[in-house]
Amino acid sequence: MRRISILGATGSIGQNTLDLIRRARGDYDVVALTGGRNIAQLAADAREFGVEVAVTAHEDALPDLRAALDGTGVEAAAGAAALIEAASRPADWTMSAIVGHAGLAPGMAALREGATLALANKESLVTAGPLLLATAKARGARILPVDSEHSAVFQALVGEDIAEAERVIITASGGAFRDWPLEDLPGATVSQASSHPNWDMGQRITIDSASMFNKALELIETKEFFGFTPRQIEVLIHPQSLVHALVGFRDGALMAHIGPPDMRHAIGYALHWPTRRDLPVERLDLAAIGSLEFRAPDLRRYPALGLAQEVMQAGGHAGAVFNAAKERALDHFIAGRTGFTEMTAHVTEAMQAMAPHAEAMGDITLETVAEVDHLTRKQMDAQIRSRA
Repeated sequence: MRRISILGATGSIGQNTLDLIRRARGDYDVVALTGGRNIAQLAADAREFGVEVAVTAHEDALPDLRAALDGTGVEAAAGAAALIEAASRPADWTMSAIVGHAGLAPGMAALREGATLALANKESLVTAGPLLLATAKARGARILPVDSEHSAVFQALVGEDIAEAERVIITASGGAFRDWPLEDLPGATVSQASSHPNWDMGQRITIDSASMFNKALELIETKEFFGFTPRQIEVLIHPQSLVHALVGFRDGALMAHIGPPDMRHAIGYALHWPTRRDLPVERLDLAAIGSLEFRAPDLRRYPALGLAQEVMQAGGHAGAVFNAAKERALDHFIAGRTGFTEMTAHVTEAMQAMAPHAEAMGDITLETVAEVDHLTRKQMDAQIRSRA
């Protein structure tokens, strides 16, 4: 029986992971679950799966979690240190699905224990890719991608020599505003940006899809995880979200991964790797679909893609600056303090202001990433206040 921990259990990735585990209960022993403020869901899942420990990231929510788990024998804990302790408990496979920079340290803790890390937390590779990969190698651990695009690349490379690959194409739905007139984008509301045409995701990632900041992170991830150069990584708008990625080889061949827009596919592949098992996902009827649409992204609509190229070229702590600025810009947009299209301008300004600090940080460590993250968020807040 495999021991499983799920970091970020109450989000969409965590819930889909539990759905798959629920269908094969005899194969898995769920050790630890972590979540945010959805205490009712966290406690219900902890009771159902009989976990050792349930952790909320928010210390003020601990009394509610303890009350919900009273009499169950499940340990309740809260806060950043508790997240790391839970991630450090012996497990064969750990899902890293905590959103944002907060997911880096717990994921690193799981790797240090030698667990297979199913990585859905984009920010870990974006902010500390070299550190993450070096830790996995040193500890004999393995990282398996869970983003649908990177899982697709990973699968397309099975049995292939990656040195023979000359390019990789990451697809993007285009998000909520892919067909909007450009002149209407400055007036886009939080509600409008929070509705995805294809995927059922949380609010933050859905808005990031509309701005393409999400895809920008995925470009950086592709460089860090697979070792492709920035010039080898491309983006195509693919409104149907059926082709998740393509890998092009030196002989001109393209290997495409095609599947329904259902995260249980990528999660299931990582959960069952290196084998495949039946998954409760739609079987595509290509004749009914009829045709697949692709088009080049318009950088006027999606300037975040250009920023991703700058980050990849810069390397070092540029990813940590970009991610922190992006996260804080999104906070301010959701709070109504900045506009949709203004987010990119704020991130650009922060990247320019923080470049000297990032370059002076030296080697990437958890401490330097945390410092860069903190300083960048302060920079972003100051910029927003100055324009209020």
